[in-house]
Amino acid sequence: MIHLQYDLFRRLWFGSLLAYNPRIKGGMVTQTTQRILVTGAGGQIGSELTLVLRDRYGGDAVVASDIHEPMTPALQRTGPFEIVDVLDAERLHAMIDQYKIDTVYHMAAILSATGEENPQLAWKVNIHGLTNVLEAARARALHRVFCPSSIAVFGPETPRDLAPQETVLRPTTVYGVTKVTGELLCEYYVNRYGLDIRGLRYPGIISSETPPGGGTTDYAVDIFYQAIEHGSYTCFVRPDTVLPMMYMPDCIKATVDLMDADFSRLSHHCDFNVAGMSFSAEELAAEIRKRIPEFECTYAPDFRQTIADSWPQRVDDRAAREEWDWTPAYDLERMTAHMIERLRQRLGSTATRSSSSAG
Repeated sequence: MIHLQYDLFRRLWFGSLLAYNPRIKGGMVTQTTQRILVTGAGGQIGSELTLVLRDRYGGDAVVASDIHEPMTPALQRTGPFEIVDVLDAERLHAMIDQYKIDTVYHMAAILSATGEENPQLAWKVNIHGLTNVLEAARARALHRVFCPSSIAVFGPETPRDLAPQETVLRPTTVYGVTKVTGELLCEYYVNRYGLDIRGLRYPGIISSETPPGGGTTDYAVDIFYQAIEHGSYTCFVRPDTVLPMMYMPDCIKATVDLMDADFSRLSHHCDFNVAGMSFSAEELAAEIRKRIPEFECTYAPDFRQTIADSWPQRVDDRAAREEWDWTPAYDLERMTAHMIERLRQRLGSTATRSSSSAG
């Protein structure tokens, strides 16, 4: 009942928001995206998202930025790249002015496992960096901002099977704490200043193009590299550990689809649950063995097991499906087949592994 009342309140509030926000007319944002900034463009998601956005809007229309030179040469070859620390508000704001940015994808963050090693840095980057972006958006009335969240917002009190959209958010990691704070802060800027800010609670993201970035779900990426290059892997979570996951093409699709959605359809904005697939570590290893029969996986859980145990096994993403028609394309079987094919092409290791394939 409380959730229904809260949802009704939000619908009434955003109905009034449409009435006074000068950038929104008839439920549609009147301005269109012209120049995009991607922070954290050298990261796992940012590096692939940037290239997709450049294909869509043109290379010069998408400015990539990160604190270091990118490991992906295409980020500099296909469009502008700037070294920017999101903690440097003056530099960040100046670059937005220089390139006449109207849309920001704020992908810069310290992830869960890395955050536990340096909680103070995680708080600074994830909260102060976000605040700098939001203040730039407020001061310049930017068209739209994307600020990702994570399943790390959930905690032990959250239902483990099919975690609801509205539920208890009491995370046990500093990364999760920053993501809960970030969701609330973004929603405040939507309510208080009439900004268009959107975000997804990303599950574990699996990519064939970029290496792991310091997250608790990194095993689901590294296991493929080790299987192809060495034929074995020692997994840092138990074999029965089940977590929500998503293949990178679905991750990019979800991000772009949400940013394209009609504002008037959105009851939520900065905290959408999105689901791709859920599987155990052993189920993933078994699927890999269908294609690499000699692959061996052993298990040696470390501190990341405790983090994984605090997260749900599946999430309820009905809000995303109803408000902007979210539908994933990849399941475990299709993702595994595509990952192995892509990595063999990239690593040039087909001769060292079995060429057999299950379907």
